[in-house]
Amino acid sequence: MTAEAVARTAVLVAAIRAKESRRDRPLFEDPFAARLAGDAGREMLARMVAEAGEQSTAQIVVRTRFWDEALLRAAQTARQVVILAAGLDARAFRLAWPPGTTVFEVDQPAVIAAKDGVLADEQPRCARVTLGADLAGDWSAAVTAAGLDPSQPTAWLIEGLLQYLDGDAVHRLFDRVDALSAPGSVLLYDIVSATLLTAPAMAGLLAAMAAQGSPWLFGSDAPGELAESLGWRATVTDVAEPGAAFGRWPAAATGGGFFVEAHKGPDAQR
Repeated sequence: MTAEAVARTAVLVAAIRAKESRRDRPLFEDPFAARLAGDAGREMLARMVAEAGEQSTAQIVVRTRFWDEALLRAAQTARQVVILAAGLDARAFRLAWPPGTTVFEVDQPAVIAAKDGVLADEQPRCARVTLGADLAGDWSAAVTAAGLDPSQPTAWLIEGLLQYLDGDAVHRLFDRVDALSAPGSVLLYDIVSATLLTAPAMAGLLAAMAAQGSPWLFGSDAPGELAESLGWRATVTDVAEPGAAFGRWPAAATGGGFFVEAHKGPDAQR
């Protein structure tokens, strides 16, 4: 996945969040998303809906609300939060973080710089630390140098990233997260079903993503194993469950993806 494709994906997600925020009864409100998306994001969203249908945006909308709630729960006990592949995520500015929370945003330098430029006059609702780094490489030393304390519990969010990595890169990423996580840490991640990658109904969306330089490479039908193999306790939720509860998912449809909330206990491997 090229740096240019990363930036395109980030503005598309921002456009989806902006569109949701304009609804009469939105699942979340992101007052920064429209500025972050810009005209490029709105144009990308229009093309995506034309090619793959309105339902193609539902998973991003549902996961945003789901992870908003999960992050605020995790931050009650883990006051350092790391958002990997943060993209144009504005949670540091829009969520009501507990006092004393530090949010680290990690992504490619160009993406971080673009977001910082748009939000230069805004005040985050937490201590905010940004870090430009290649998540396919070894970013561990950089994040600890930026202030992350591996002896204290951390809440991690890996949102909308894993499908763009190959299997080896996914496992390296989880190994690095685990090595930096004290007992009491929480790991939040979403993952598409392996079955979804070959589903005929997904052909249009997958072709569109590949054409823009961001093909989907990785999925799993046993998503909890990524954390459980490292000794974490994982709870897996099919995307369709909160999607239906939020009124944004056809009742009979499966989600084709999963949300995982994993907790590291004192007996986990390190």
